Amino acid sequence: MADTNRAACAADGAGRTNYRSLARENATAAVGSPGDPTAGKNLTQSDPRSGRAANASTSSGYGNNHVTPARLEGFVVVAEEGSFSAAARRLHVSQPALSHNISALEDQLGVELFVRTSSGVEATPAGRGLLGEARAVLARHDQMLRVMSGYAGEGGGVIGLGIPLLLAPDVLRVLAKFAADHPATRFNPGHHSSMTAQLDELRSGRLDVSFLRDRPVGTEFDAILVAKEELGVLLATDLAAELGGGGAVGLAALRGLRWFSCSRSSSPSWHDELASVLRGYGLDVGAAAVDNAVQIPSVMLAAVSAREGFALVPQHCMATHPDTVTWSPIAGQSLVQRTWAVWRASTRRREIARLVTAFDLPEDG
Repeated sequence: MADTNRAACAADGAGRTNYRSLARENATAAVGSPGDPTAGKNLTQSDPRSGRAANASTSSGYGNNHVTPARLEGFVVVAEEGSFSAAARRLHVSQPALSHNISALEDQLGVELFVRTSSGVEATPAGRGLLGEARAVLARHDQMLRVMSGYAGEGGGVIGLGIPLLLAPDVLRVLAKFAADHPATRFNPGHHSSMTAQLDELRSGRLDVSFLRDRPVGTEFDAILVAKEELGVLLATDLAAELGGGGAVGLAALRGLRWFSCSRSSSPSWHDELASVLRGYGLDVGAAAVDNAVQIPSVMLAAVSAREGFALVPQHCMATHPDTVTWSPIAGQSLVQRTWAVWRASTRRREIARLVTAFDLPEDG
């Protein structure tokens, strides 16, 4: 095996590794040897973002002899990430399966698409030439699916949802009821840390509805208010007892503590509104948008538990939480977090209209 690995990783004259032979080795490990009853298993994955199935091979030979959307998607993501492992994580497939698909694509096209470098992989000239063409094909493929969803029957089709890290329980209940009432319609959820990225996905049609903290300006998008939640202070339990005596905690009492917030890019206006309120109580939040931003709720809980700072969150976030943290109402200040359902103003899809009208709209007071 060591000799095989050395041969597969032989560097070319430019000091880069030929990835094609390494991909074939990974593919062999993934699909097994001829006659292996386990060959080809675990090579069919789904990309939850686009609905394209990443089929590595089929008994009919279709997967081996055709340039499929799944293989083009894998190629584009590897080119964008510059890494097979990062691309596999983004696509929710195994790295050997992705390597197998890229190798099969190279065999079909008769070119090498990637070479390994010291920092990952990079596209060859042929790969760079394919990148724009692949993106165009995938765009047309997605457009075809959107058009055909209009003929999928009454209420049928796929709705791409942009989901924030924390979503109000009332919104989740509406989505669950809608899914039960409309079994022909399927949700395809995804998360983007940036509001700009979500709006770009809406424009492209990769997302149909996004749940955002900020309502977009202009006429390009329509939006309705779907949730209003009162924020409280999340603190280490012993620290909450010191500052609030087991009751409400005033914002001024948080001076000297770090504010742990989601990234400003996820909701710039709402983030700035919160920062302005905190500064009004004498808190220094200048670096919160960068240094203290947390993208994973469990990381926020760990940081707060360690008495490193505080977070402002709705009470429902504490449905399941360790005893080391406590949620307290804010004394003397009301902070209401709003969630908007946003979609393209130009959409004419029946499923989107049905979903939007399923919400009981709170008053925007």
